[in-house]
Amino acid sequence: YFGHVDVRVLDGGLAAWDGPLEQGPPLSKQGDFEGTPGHLPVLDADDAARVAKEGGLVDVRAAERYRGETEPVDPVAGRVPGAINVPATLTMVDGRLRSPDELRALYPEGCELGVYCGSGVTAAHGVLVLETLGVQAALYAGSFSQWISDPNRPVETG
Repeated sequence: YFGHVDVRVLDGGLAAWDGPLEQGPPLSKQGDFEGTPGHLPVLDADDAARVAKEGGLVDVRAAERYRGETEPVDPVAGRVPGAINVPATLTMVDGRLRSPDELRALYPEGCELGVYCGSGVTAAHGVLVLETLGVQAALYAGSFSQWISDPNRPVETG
């Protein structure tokens, strides 16, 4: 988002690393990167509603939160109307991303994609997963917490 183009993520985390690990305090040097925002697409609530109508708004929360059966964080349960559910946990197996073919099968094709969760954090994982497939998805960082802050916005359950 801030324009650094050489970004890497270790699939599986530190447990997947098979190289040496340094001991002692880290050696660091002053860098020269100056980030500027706006290098990845983001959605506001109106954009999220539009993308949902087109069939490409992905809710990455657990299925029971998506359906509105439970809501441990927000005062209202449910989802943005029209959103589809691809729980973040479904994109991984044993701490690693599923195969590209398995991942592609989870998402709609041929439409703009946006991703949200409860507060915007887990949605970043969804954007990363889609990026590994060569799909640039927009992040709705306000997510469901922002969506329900306006009582005029509809909420779906079930």
